[in-house]
Amino acid sequence: MNFPLFSPLPVHFLFEALAYAIAFRFYGYLRKHTHDDYGSEARMIVLVGAIMGAAIGSKLVGILEHPQIWKSLLASPIYIIGAKSIVGGLVGGTIGVELAKAISRITRSSGDIYVFPLITGIAIGRIGCFAQGVRDGTWGSQTDFIFAMDGGDGVMRHPTPLYEIIALALMALALWSIRKSTQRIEGDMFKLFLVSYCLWRFFVEFLKPVASYGIFSLSIIQFVCLATILYYCAIFALRLRNKIASS
Repeated sequence: MNFPLFSPLPVHFLFEALAYAIAFRFYGYLRKHTHDDYGSEARMIVLVGAIMGAAIGSKLVGILEHPQIWKSLLASPIYIIGAKSIVGGLVGGTIGVELAKAISRITRSSGDIYVFPLITGIAIGRIGCFAQGVRDGTWGSQTDFIFAMDGGDGVMRHPTPLYEIIALALMALALWSIRKSTQRIEGDMFKLFLVSYCLWRFFVEFLKPVASYGIFSLSIIQFVCLATILYYCAIFALRLRNKIASS
């Protein structure tokens, strides 16, 4: 499919700003209409932990994902703005929340209310990635696949931002269908979302021209995703074992 994209406007930035705004409004709507009883002080602590952790994780993974950024950073620290990663932000934000909760001795799970705002925000942001074309750096490798598109450089590539929008829509449908399940406990929705997104990103990274490392030739994002998936799978397996042992 020949679909050249030549956008002179900073559409990525515009959609990223729109994503933050809509996701935050969506979160506010859910807090108001879902009888969130987490408590204002505890929720603020969680939000601060999430924001700080997401900022650090996003930048750290973003820099490791693109080794060429190091040279730019040595020339000018301002290039740190361009180093960012959704996976790093999600995982870093999760770690930040858990650290904030541990310090404040908060034991309740807090992530479920963020699931659908996060999915919405990421999907909107990916529209900007798609519209920006290959200049955005998130498009896939050259291919003759039926859905291949020209991202503005005359090369037919996997439109991976578009793939991700579809994947996020499917995640939202699946998670929406189980949101009222009596079998899940508080916090499961966020865990399932994070595992699902990391699983998606692990496989879609094989379609991208990214730097790879190690004997398995995996990217930094794939290593982070794999570690996250294994961690939460271990949590679910331990819960199942305890349930079987107590029955």
